[in-house]
Amino acid sequence: MLNIECFTLGPLATNAWLLTKPGTDKAVVIDPGMNPQPLLERIRDLEVEAILLTHAHFDHIGGVEAVRSLKNCPVYIHPEEAEWLVNPALNGSLTWPELGPPVVTARAERELADGQTLTLLGETFRVFHTPGHSPGSVSFLWEDKLFSGDVLFQMSVGRTDFPGGSARKLMESIHNVLFKLPPETEVFPGHGPGTTIGFEMENNPFV
Repeated sequence: MLNIECFTLGPLATNAWLLTKPGTDKAVVIDPGMNPQPLLERIRDLEVEAILLTHAHFDHIGGVEAVRSLKNCPVYIHPEEAEWLVNPALNGSLTWPELGPPVVTARAERELADGQTLTLLGETFRVFHTPGHSPGSVSFLWEDKLFSGDVLFQMSVGRTDFPGGSARKLMESIHNVLFKLPPETEVFPGHGPGTTIGFEMENNPFV
């Protein structure tokens, strides 16, 4: 059993997810975004085992260095976006200078692969490569809970007009990967409220 907390961070209201193991001080952070002060305060007395990144757009990685330097924990990213962490032209932060300074982090310690399983917090997480919004987008499944990044939202889907985006690949990721999950699977997206796979299959106008 894990507890799941949401921290909506930065000018693009990006959801950072904090997973904690009851009865321990251990935690995992998914997508620490910009202006991460509320998240940093929450994890101050926790042992963070990993930072998991669904993708490397600037609004999802803005807090990576703050969390990593505070907790000395490894960062996981799909190799197709490994360079995005160190290059603000790739992660998009140069495109919207009005939202903040260029985002640059150190390189990730670990790579993610489709079908990989991660053991964190004594639990098993399955990694799905779900490109389309970005080439290295991944989704993380723990039990019946899916952390979808910017692939699938409540009644919407991720944009595909950024560099490396593909509407065709996004639809393939949604229909051939995410919609193969049980309909009761809960979705914890990168922006906005949560949903379920079944609800989106029946109601999402974009798919």
